[in-house]
Amino acid sequence: MAKFTKEDIIAKVKEENVKFIRLQFTDLLGIIKNVEIPVSQLEKALDNDIMFDGSSIEGFVRIEESDMLLYPDYDSFVIFPWTAEKGKVARFICDIYKPDRTPFPGDPRSVLKAQLAEMEKLGFTAFNIGPEPEFFLFKLNENGDPTLDLNDKGGYFDLAPTDLGENCRRDIVLELEDMGFEIEASHHEVAPGQHEIDFKYADAVKTCDNIQTFKLVVKTIARQHGLHATFMPKPLFGVNGSGMHSNMSLFKGKENAFYDANSEDGLSATAKSFIAGVLEHARAFTAITNPVVNSFKRLVPGYEAPSYIAWSLSNRSALIRIPAARGLSTRIEVRSVDPATNPYLGMAVLLAAGLDGVKKGLTPPASVDRSIYVMNDEEREELGIHELPASLKEAVDAFNSDEVITGALGEHTVTHFNAAKEIEWDQFRTQVHQWERDQYLEQY
Repeated sequence: MAKFTKEDIIAKVKEENVKFIRLQFTDLLGIIKNVEIPVSQLEKALDNDIMFDGSSIEGFVRIEESDMLLYPDYDSFVIFPWTAEKGKVARFICDIYKPDRTPFPGDPRSVLKAQLAEMEKLGFTAFNIGPEPEFFLFKLNENGDPTLDLNDKGGYFDLAPTDLGENCRRDIVLELEDMGFEIEASHHEVAPGQHEIDFKYADAVKTCDNIQTFKLVVKTIARQHGLHATFMPKPLFGVNGSGMHSNMSLFKGKENAFYDANSEDGLSATAKSFIAGVLEHARAFTAITNPVVNSFKRLVPGYEAPSYIAWSLSNRSALIRIPAARGLSTRIEVRSVDPATNPYLGMAVLLAAGLDGVKKGLTPPASVDRSIYVMNDEEREELGIHELPASLKEAVDAFNSDEVITGALGEHTVTHFNAAKEIEWDQFRTQVHQWERDQYLEQY
């Protein structure tokens, strides 16, 4: 049931002295875009009559087919708490429609909604996701540009004064709570300067909206503290990278479809098939869940991020871990995802992979309950444990060979994604990096 009506929103905007409205959406690469309108245009926006030029947005359309319509999601209405000086700013998250008022196939939010419709055909009513996004805080220089100077030397769960990010993190939590987030935990992560804030799970679309809002709030409040927040997967060599572990479960009404009280491990046949599907398509969906060159600097042994395709009831070196909670809290945790992913596309491909396992009744291999990192190649081969792609190029090749994953995104998204990644890989491949100069300049 809708939380807000058109009348509610108009009344709230007047009551709270809102002067500007941001109509937000997400481009192919997961970057938040927005069209800002004065409050005088609010009714036009609520009637889905605001147009923008889609040809200037990454992965959208050609210049000759550029006009797009913004359809605000009324339930995403929120007033930014930090914008009160000369009248407040409110925002809506929007779906993108074509001028003929049909959903635009390159809109990541619509791609996820289409995959949820596939889920509903199988009798499931909700795909719930609890994300764990991590980020680093770096100091800004005198020009306001990011440096690589960390603002603390803290470690896992440290407190101030070691964790100098604590005040910034606390302010982020307060702003998020003002915007309706239910924060479950906030703590320093393993690496110096690294932090994690966990918020309550929700259905897939709401969670992806929350991830995008979360990133915006974290970056905004960090800058107020003279810091730069980055969700880059691996900004520093030799320490842990930033992940976005994704806890997920399927529901049928009020019943968690992943729970079976009568099975030995509490997991249902549906959960096992979903796990098998995720493992089956892991190499292919990695291009979407770990979408940048830098993502693959994180997916290496020794830094808590998985590099092997396996599942476990306890082992954190596996791609999928099963948290101990059962009943309504039964879930699987996919640990490879990083916060550079476009959340709408990332969750769409994870759902597509899992549903493929459910449709086919796939059975996963045995749970791997010891560290995969200490196994040799023969042991891993014997257990059928394969590796995740080692580079963006390898991941994109695997992506394009998997019809389930490409099919879940649709032709438009796949074409534009491939074009963007080909450019990114070529730029990286042809660049001369400092490591090469350090290694070879004097030697040869």
